[in-house]
Amino acid sequence: MIKLDRPVIVEGKYDVIKLSNIIDGIIIKTDGFGIFKNKEKQKLLRSLAKEKGIIVLTDSDGAGFVIRNFISSIVPADKITHVYIPDVFGKEKRKTEASAEGKLGVEGIKESVLLEAFEKAGVTASLTNEKRRLITPLDLFENGLSGRPNSAEKRKKLLKKLSLPEHLSSSSLIKILNTFVTFEEFEKTVKELI
Repeated sequence: MIKLDRPVIVEGKYDVIKLSNIIDGIIIKTDGFGIFKNKEKQKLLRSLAKEKGIIVLTDSDGAGFVIRNFISSIVPADKITHVYIPDVFGKEKRKTEASAEGKLGVEGIKESVLLEAFEKAGVTASLTNEKRRLITPLDLFENGLSGRPNSAEKRKKLLKKLSLPEHLSSSSLIKILNTFVTFEEFEKTVKELI
């Protein structure tokens, strides 16, 4: 398993499931072509890229390249690391037929091949080994961002201040906060909201 401090952007939920076995980090799905119309997800990708950069891993078929190119058009090139899987022909186990091009997607590629693809792209481990205090669900509660009458309003202000989409779940918010800010920066930012 490799620990990453940059989020990995993939096409769908089965890709997320597959990568969860080999990556310790944030994995975000585009919902395939859904990324084209989802302005909040686009904004999220731009925000994540601005902070630390993103890693893009799509299928090797034409649709995968359309999605990859779209992400490349909304995020600066120097903020993207592209990971490519090889063309492997076959059919995913969960499907009754092979894809139109007959290629396996990320979900169907062997874990060893995926790890090799990350390595070829220069993505082998976290860029930082620093030990730091992570933000937890208790921190959200203690800072009034969950479990309180005005938590939703306060959380919305925090998301706006950090240029993040307003509809993030609490668990997604925690993952993304731990990517964006230190615990100390989080507490300072929350205090400024009051």
